[in-house]
Amino acid sequence: MRVILIHFFLLFSVLFSQETGKVFILEYEGVINPVAMDIIRSAIERADEEGGECLIIQMDTPGGLMKSMQQIVKDILAAPIPVVVYVAPGGSRAGSAGVFITYAAHVAAMAPGTNIGAAHPVNLQAGADTSDTMMDKVTNDAVAFIRSIAEKRGRNEAWAEDAVRESASIPASEALELNVIDVIAPETDSLIAWLDGRDYEVLDGRRTLNTANARKVRIEISWRLKLLNVISDPNIAYILLLIGIYGIFFELYNPGAILPGVAGAISLILAFYALHTLPVNYAGLLLILLAIILFVAEIKIPSYGLLTVGGIISLVMGSIMLFKDSLPFIQISWKVIVFATVITTLFFVFALGLAFRAQRRKPVTGREGIVGEMGEAVADFSRGRGQVAVHGEIWDAKSDEKIKKGDAVKVESIENLKIMVKKLT
Repeated sequence: MRVILIHFFLLFSVLFSQETGKVFILEYEGVINPVAMDIIRSAIERADEEGGECLIIQMDTPGGLMKSMQQIVKDILAAPIPVVVYVAPGGSRAGSAGVFITYAAHVAAMAPGTNIGAAHPVNLQAGADTSDTMMDKVTNDAVAFIRSIAEKRGRNEAWAEDAVRESASIPASEALELNVIDVIAPETDSLIAWLDGRDYEVLDGRRTLNTANARKVRIEISWRLKLLNVISDPNIAYILLLIGIYGIFFELYNPGAILPGVAGAISLILAFYALHTLPVNYAGLLLILLAIILFVAEIKIPSYGLLTVGGIISLVMGSIMLFKDSLPFIQISWKVIVFATVITTLFFVFALGLAFRAQRRKPVTGREGIVGEMGEAVADFSRGRGQVAVHGEIWDAKSDEKIKKGDAVKVESIENLKIMVKKLT
């Protein structure tokens, strides 16, 4: 019994001594945008509040918006705990804005088979000056920014400048040789083991990491941020914008339908949020709105197709120009543009056109439908009153003329379920 108790005591001692802290891990794959900024900021705050040894950001990004990247860099530089940027798994990259974020981290790590680079800035603001002088200013500003980060972290400043000016890109092995990163780690466990015992300067001073027996805590991105990240995709934002326009127009032409109006309003609100996170070219947005106006005008004005052609051209040009950026991940797919143009043309020219013409068509039933119809007197009128048969129904009728049985009459108006008729000669 004594031996058993000793063994139990040793077992529990080992189990309790295995975990000496927490290492928080955030996996982010996608474009650097305001949603990514919120995700990383909240991860840093949570890791600090729960006493984490460090935060590992496992990242795979083609790049993104300069403004969002700058805010992420600020958050990392001011982080109260060490932040590790780990470009992984194999096949991932830290492109464009991802280079700045990797350089800003306390520890820059990459997995085998990954690459980093191509950080040349592009014009991301709609309507901004695109002259060589202005682009030189933007590039020089980006160079100064990344060199200051490299100096603070003790990394290769010359290559950082080449990544911005020349769009230089290198694999993980070369990045380690050039002092662009600190370590190559095939997996998260090996990275955590490498971190143990190393000290880094954080906001409150230097901090030594104790990660040998730390427990890994994976940070799950909330459904709200996942949703916002999805709708921030240029293609999704574009589709939501068109759906919103369809729904509002359909509701205006068919009051009381409710569902199209509600769906359209929700889609428009989501689209406006997405457009807020993207570099929108307002000239492109105006061209899309002009296209909708031309399609609606085609319904009311006989232009023999000219307005429709103008609407198609305006919609295609506006879709191409909607996001002012040369990067492919902030552009609308050609397949989406073609599909949206065809659907929009069919919607306004045929579906909405039929609804509009139906509203203007003369009623064939009810009180309004009987006015102007022909009938026949079923008996002689007495004192201007009698009965007539219209559409197989017998109506009480009045007339200022003398009408006899069998005379053909025309309905002039209806009042209080009595019709005014006129004798046809």
